[in-house]
Amino acid sequence: MSEKKTVKTQKQDHVLLLTLNRPEALNALNLLVYKEINEVLDEIEADPDVKVLVITGEGKAFVAGADIAEMSGMNPDEAYAFSKTGQNTFDRLEALDIPVIAAVNGFALGGGCEFTMACDFRIASTRAKFGQPELNLGLIPGYAGTQRLSRLSGLGNALYLILTAEMITAEDALRMGLVQKVVEPEQLLEVTMQLAHRIANNGSAAAVKAKRTIRDGIHMDFMMASDMEAQEFASLFGDAATQEGMKAFLEKRKPEW
Repeated sequence: MSEKKTVKTQKQDHVLLLTLNRPEALNALNLLVYKEINEVLDEIEADPDVKVLVITGEGKAFVAGADIAEMSGMNPDEAYAFSKTGQNTFDRLEALDIPVIAAVNGFALGGGCEFTMACDFRIASTRAKFGQPELNLGLIPGYAGTQRLSRLSGLGNALYLILTAEMITAEDALRMGLVQKVVEPEQLLEVTMQLAHRIANNGSAAAVKAKRTIRDGIHMDFMMASDMEAQEFASLFGDAATQEGMKAFLEKRKPEW
């Protein structure tokens, strides 16, 4: 991975850890951050050895939001372009073939909360805080937060969080379905990386198809999505890893992927 100014990467076997690295600005999102995240995504797509991506933040924030200093002087056209840059980056993150896990270490507010929602699931520290405080600035979420939050947490929770601009705890986020697990701060990366390695050590083709079938199917009619599932299920029977997985099960041993 090439050297970056606002993000850093570390590869552990088949898992890539991406750390947002602007602690002096609470990892606020600006155009340079988006540029460098996209460069990392380019590198991941070119490296078949990376099977899971974990994202976290340096310091006391995951991402405290978009960079207000960069936004404040924008006209409507510039603001639209800035919104689309964030949306396109998060859409690309969501569309990655490999699973993406957010290890939410601290503040995940505004664009930071939207960032976590573009990941496949979220593990949070007890110190993490979530929220969409844009109404406090006379704004609304601009990185598809109005859409992802309602899909992840339900209509009422999305309206509540966005209209009140309330900051909530990790436990509240867990109750709302925004987070899947809450752990102590010193355990966050250890637990998240263990989960990532567990996924990476399963059949990687199956993980890719599972992610895509779930994400594509949620936007389809149930019967169409079920048929897609059957087709993807059947396609794996031509995969050597699938044959090895079933053979290992019958022989009561670990599969040799």
